[in-house]
Amino acid sequence: MTADSEALREDVRVRYAEAARAVSTGEKQGCGSGSCCATDHDTAKFGEALYDADQRAGLPEGAATASLGCGNPTAVAELREGETVLDLGSGGGIDVLLSARRVGPAGFAYGLDMTDEMLALAEKNTAESGIANVQFLKGEIEAIPLPEKSVDVVISNCVINLAADKGQVLREAFRVLKPGGRFAVSDVVAQGELPADLRADMQAWVGCVAGALEENEYRRLLAAAGFGEIEVQVTRVYDPRELAASVGSDTTSCCGAAPDWDDSAYARYEASGGRVVSAFVRATRP
Repeated sequence: MTADSEALREDVRVRYAEAARAVSTGEKQGCGSGSCCATDHDTAKFGEALYDADQRAGLPEGAATASLGCGNPTAVAELREGETVLDLGSGGGIDVLLSARRVGPAGFAYGLDMTDEMLALAEKNTAESGIANVQFLKGEIEAIPLPEKSVDVVISNCVINLAADKGQVLREAFRVLKPGGRFAVSDVVAQGELPADLRADMQAWVGCVAGALEENEYRRLLAAAGFGEIEVQVTRVYDPRELAASVGSDTTSCCGAAPDWDDSAYARYEASGGRVVSAFVRATRP
């Protein structure tokens, strides 16, 4: 692992730990408190937008409040009774709990996260929900602590874009999936090449901008990992400046510090026809 990739991982870990602490203490958290994709500074409302009332019913409020994703992968994963599901970067656990409900008592849902504070919050939410067919694992999505061919479905919610080595993440997802297993994630995707100086900005990684894979590269890495039936379905188009603001665009932001954004990088990207989107990304292990 390079020094840069380790620095990126630690930056992500710190920000998501801050987000978990904010939920646990009841503090108002803005999108800069670790949220990758939310641009609404009331993340409780953002969680409500991703998960309807029926889905949230019976779950702790903190599970939805801690959702820092860009979609609802459980809505498109077509989960079935008895399946085993793995959520990469499970955060406060809402997608794990929803998956556990969908697969029923004969199924099982794992959540994988590297942040102690998020894992503690997820365990608390699970205990309050009374859902039993769940286990949270500590680890990194580049090295999944599960055997090969052990899960039916891999989901993730706006986390893969934060990984330094996305090809390794996809190879690991392929490894743990059973033959015929499904990859169904929500993620931020770039359409068109991001300027190199924008990708180089560490803060932009945590705000989803620089970490977003270009769509054709995403497809290529999935195919290289062995996946087939690859599909990318755009669900929302973002203003990159709005995403940049998610890590604090002024001194009154929740992060408290103003990053040095280069507006010319965004202007060049937009002029080339590029855009940043959230999308459902699906693929199958043959």
